[in-house]
Amino acid sequence: AREQGVPVRANKREKLDQLAPDMRHQGVIAYVAPVAYASLDDVFACAEEKGEPPLLLLLDEIEDPHNFGALLRTADAAGVHGVLVPERRSCALTATVAKTSAGAVEHVPVVRIGNIVQEMKRLKDRGLWLVGADMAGEHDLFHADLTGPLVIVIGNEGKGLGRLVKETCDFLVQIPMQGAINSLNASVAGALLLYEAKRARLLGKA
Repeated sequence: AREQGVPVRANKREKLDQLAPDMRHQGVIAYVAPVAYASLDDVFACAEEKGEPPLLLLLDEIEDPHNFGALLRTADAAGVHGVLVPERRSCALTATVAKTSAGAVEHVPVVRIGNIVQEMKRLKDRGLWLVGADMAGEHDLFHADLTGPLVIVIGNEGKGLGRLVKETCDFLVQIPMQGAINSLNASVAGALLLYEAKRARLLGKA
C-alpha cells in the first residue's frame, strides 16, 4: 500500500471492530473514496477558468464525517474552488461524507495533502492569504478582509486549529459570540466564514 502511495494508519482492534461491526475484518480495513481526489493544479485551473481569485477551504484534522460532508455542501454553495484535507488524522472521503454532502462531493474538488504547514507555506508562495477561524482572532468576522486569493482554515472539532497551523496563518478571525456558549460547530463556523467571503466578493470589498 505504501509503495502505491496509499496512506496506512495503525489502529487498535477495538477501533477496527467499531468501524466494521459484525464483520470478520482480520485486522485490515480499506477505505475507497466515492470520488477521485483532485490536484491543486486542478483547483487553480478551475478558478482561472471562471476568472475568479482562488477561494479554498483547508480542514485541519476534521474527524467527523458529518461535519466534513456539511462543509463540502456549503463549499459548493459558496463557490469554493477546492477543499484541502491532510492525509493523516483527518476524515477520509467516505460514503457517509458523500451522503451528508447531498451530492456536493461530486462537484467540489477535494485535494489530499501531506504536511499541512508545509502546504500552507506553498500556498503563500502562490500568492494566497491564509485566514484561520479562532476564538482569539485579532479581527472579527465582519471586519476582516476576505477578498482576493484566500484560504479559509477550519480546525478540529475539539481542539480547534493546531499551534503551528495557527502560527502559519496570515491572520485569525473570530466569530462574535454573545450567548453562554463560546464556540460553534466546525461546519457552522466554516459556513459563516465562507459566506462572509462570498459577500465580500459579491460587493467587491471587505
